Amino acid sequence: MKTVQISLNSIDKVKSFVNAITQFEFDFDLISGRYVIDAKSIMGIFSLDLSKPIDLAIHAESNLDEIMEALKPYLV
Repeated sequence: MKTVQISLNSIDKVKSFVNAITQFEFDFDLISGRYVIDAKSIMGIFSLDLSKPIDLAIHAESNLDEIMEALKPYLV
């Protein structure tokens, strides 16, 4: 598992982020304080405070380079 910080400060960023990670079959969780949300859930993401960076937990052992490349526009 790898954890990175991302910023999703607009509706368009949230939509493109979800589209980018749904191409992978691995699990992704967004962690904000005590809340853990499935990162592939648009409704879940909008329940978080998007004004500050959020931790993204990537539950993958392989393809990490490919995943990080897809996440580049969202990394803090």
